[in-house]
Amino acid sequence: MSSLKQLKLLTGNEAVAFAVKQSDVDFISAYPITPQTIIVERLSEYVESGELDAAFVPVESEHSALSACIGASLSGARVFTSTSSQGLALMHEVLYIASGLRCPIVMSVVNRAVSAPLNIHGDHSDMMGSRDCGWVQLFCENPQEAYHYTIQAFRLAENPSVLLPVAVNLDGFTVSHSSEPVEVLPDGLVRDYLPRTDRLKLDYDHPMTFGAFALPTHYYEFKVEQVTALEEAGRVIGEVGRSYPDPSGSVRKMTVDGETDGLVLVGMGGTMGTVRHVIHSLKMRDTGLVSLRLFNPFPGAELIELLSNADMVVVMDRALSPGMPSPPLASNIKSILYDEGVRVPVVSVVYGLGGREPTVGLIRQLLGKAYGELEGGHVRTRRLYLGHGGGA
Repeated sequence: MSSLKQLKLLTGNEAVAFAVKQSDVDFISAYPITPQTIIVERLSEYVESGELDAAFVPVESEHSALSACIGASLSGARVFTSTSSQGLALMHEVLYIASGLRCPIVMSVVNRAVSAPLNIHGDHSDMMGSRDCGWVQLFCENPQEAYHYTIQAFRLAENPSVLLPVAVNLDGFTVSHSSEPVEVLPDGLVRDYLPRTDRLKLDYDHPMTFGAFALPTHYYEFKVEQVTALEEAGRVIGEVGRSYPDPSGSVRKMTVDGETDGLVLVGMGGTMGTVRHVIHSLKMRDTGLVSLRLFNPFPGAELIELLSNADMVVVMDRALSPGMPSPPLASNIKSILYDEGVRVPVVSVVYGLGGREPTVGLIRQLLGKAYGELEGGHVRTRRLYLGHGGGA
């Protein structure tokens, strides 16, 4: 396999666009917004040059973009869009329609802070604001994963047991605009991995209805079936990864570094690479890192198994839930542990809002503070805003 792969110097955005081109999509509709614009710019160039045989439909807003994608998907087309921040917020109404209609759309979300005040830099506020929209949600650490996961997202979305939209998330600027050598597969291997199916096609002799009015007698059943399909995606993702032509790029629910019976950090996105670097450089073998790739459906069973024997769990959220007891990821972790009767101390750490990237020094301070409290025999800190006011 390694001899078949090629290296290309790509940003995260370019890696997504190249993966979409290789995935042989039929329909693309999007509206430009920083920092995702480069994705659809590259795709428009592929369509214009003839490298990609697809309809590229420019529209007047992100709301219209996703609406157009729903129509194309329901006609049987393979569909892609992308957005960020306020664009995702403008899509909010249509996100629920896409998942409720079981449209296997793939969307790249280049994560960016949500206004106000206006900020174009990276955090996870946009996707966390839409975490209950019924989409499968994957998070990437780097451009290489952005490439691999975009391809696999189509297979996951189109699986007959799933048929749900998939959001592939990458941190704004730090991943979307950072270049690295990305290993790409030959076009033929990607096409073989993503075969065409007659999932849907327009047939005037056998008309179908979508989005009809549902009274209380049926609406409840639709919603429960949708939840069941989302849970099924958690099982199907294993098959999606195992059948991928490049085993090193197989999509997975999480990666685990180090031991998980002492201090364990849990987080998502590009910053987990910085955390991993600090742990390795300090030779902290008794410190574990769980970097989630799958946020929805939430891999609760696997996390319970990993975290049940920990002395302390530090959960790193790159988003807020104002007024709530905990931000999104920490809330999920506490919930699954509580349900199992596991009383591990959980420290909620909010970091990186509005692109304030956590430095190596800040991560070291965080680890030092956590170990200080562990050694003292009592975990006093339960919420921390990393970098706010200049320190941990």
